[in-house]
Amino acid sequence: MENYGYTKTENTRDQQAQVPYRSEKKIPAAILGILVGWLALNKFYLGYTKEGIIQIVLNLVTFGAASIIPFIEGILYLFMSDKQFDDTYVYGKKGWL
Repeated sequence: MENYGYTKTENTRDQQAQVPYRSEKKIPAAILGILVGWLALNKFYLGYTKEGIIQIVLNLVTFGAASIIPFIEGILYLFMSDKQFDDTYVYGKKGWL
């Protein structure tokens, strides 16, 4: 019987199990936190609007000294595993460290 361009693959579950878990938002959020954290773009990128506004206000009140917070968060994002990042910030919705 012809398959008309479709190939039946055996062990598709085994192939999916071997693929390592990758987070789509981890690297962009980390880069935004490190490079332009004073604009709170990492917070807005992750969907934390309230925390992003608070971060901007803190930066204005402290004349930019509070921009160390997103810088540290960006470093922490890089050293987290992808699964841990997604569980904490994407699915768990933890807004701050």
